[in-house]
Amino acid sequence: MSHLIIVGGGISGLSAAYYAQQAAPHLKITLLEADSRLGGKVRTVAEDGFVLEGGPDAVVRYKPWAVALMKALGLEAQMVGTLPTKPSALIHDGHQAQPIPPGLQMVIPGDLWAMVLSPLLSPFGKARAALDLAIARGPAGDEPFGAFIQRRLGKQVWERLVAPLSGGIYGGDPYALSTLAAFPQLKTLEQSHGSLIRGAMQQHRERGSREAGQLFASLSGGLGNWVEVLQQRVSGSGLEIRLNTGVERLERLREGWRVHAREGVLEADAIVLTTPAPSTARLLQNLHPEAAAALQNIPYGSSATVSLAFPKAKLPARVGHGMLIAANSGFGVRGFTWTDQKWSGRAPQDYALVRAYFSDTGLDEHSLTQQALTDLGRLWGQIPTPQRTWTFRWQEGLPQYTVGHLERVTQALQAETLPGLFLAGAAYHGVGLPEVVRMGQETALRALAFLSGTAAPSADEGATING
Repeated sequence: MSHLIIVGGGISGLSAAYYAQQAAPHLKITLLEADSRLGGKVRTVAEDGFVLEGGPDAVVRYKPWAVALMKALGLEAQMVGTLPTKPSALIHDGHQAQPIPPGLQMVIPGDLWAMVLSPLLSPFGKARAALDLAIARGPAGDEPFGAFIQRRLGKQVWERLVAPLSGGIYGGDPYALSTLAAFPQLKTLEQSHGSLIRGAMQQHRERGSREAGQLFASLSGGLGNWVEVLQQRVSGSGLEIRLNTGVERLERLREGWRVHAREGVLEADAIVLTTPAPSTARLLQNLHPEAAAALQNIPYGSSATVSLAFPKAKLPARVGHGMLIAANSGFGVRGFTWTDQKWSGRAPQDYALVRAYFSDTGLDEHSLTQQALTDLGRLWGQIPTPQRTWTFRWQEGLPQYTVGHLERVTQALQAETLPGLFLAGAAYHGVGLPEVVRMGQETALRALAFLSGTAAPSADEGATING
């Protein structure tokens, strides 16, 4: 019987395990995870009536892969959307908070009239953005995302709108993002329509406003329930999960692989690595030095969240689901989520649950909490002492898709020329939960095709077969 080993028990690894098992129920599969728990950055804590997320708190519905997996697991009845509110969020420009203009397509204005009316931009900022309708196309090649947006829409749109929105997706320094890796659709709009605004307006007419429907989805008990059900489903069908099992070395055999872990040695016919780029680079150093070097050059930024519970009566009125912070506005936080106003059932009735999120910070837990309180004090004036505090820090928060990322990924994936080795995860083609589910599924199908000597179906075909 063939043996497939999956290294890494985050959402990508769990998705690979699930789809491999669904497609080949009699295949021997072993999932190795160095930590004491599965799920990676998906971590839900439920205590004393509070339900909070240490990492991501939702999936987007318009990217179907995460939602499809939840439904395949029988979780549709637990799926919830955000509480209705308008506006859904604000952006603080350093002086005051203003609503995010409606009609956004990705992170740029798709409703010209809404942009004209928005108090987030000054008359000069609006006039500069409108020049996008007249200026010539830029080069088709890659460029820093901040330079791309400022070239098309101006500095004010970048600092007050696009930087906080894109920074909330990727963390780190949004200016340095590779436009072609992080937002290739926007580059396509420029090339096909000659204008970002013109292209976004057409998309807005065709799609409508995503905020008009429910853009985000979660589970009533938090995304941690997703991890629990995935773990139960795969382990309940004979797949072996080994926690606290870090892989130290891979050895290529004449036929197959030998996996050297701290807890022993295993042999496999195929391996799927879903580990972060630095860990994958270490494992490939002696097997494919060029791929390892490319992986080592994918930077990561740290991230952290701090959740604070306050008596609701002692807080000022909060608008919408939260607040993003504009670039260069003097805050330490990237933004805030008013968790109790975004999701139902996340706090006892008389309490408010506030989540602050940070990126690229070396602060310890106490300092993170103090920074969050300082920034809340800047927003609200005097604030009460929080009744409960939860802090989560991620040293390898998110891979940074900086300029040259696509070339690095192409070089890294050359490691798959080693027979039976496959790579998946957030380091390659998308940092969101839907993207890593898709990559886990596609990679599992390719691994099974290798083991059976057949061509792999696409992820969409696999979803149809298994959904």
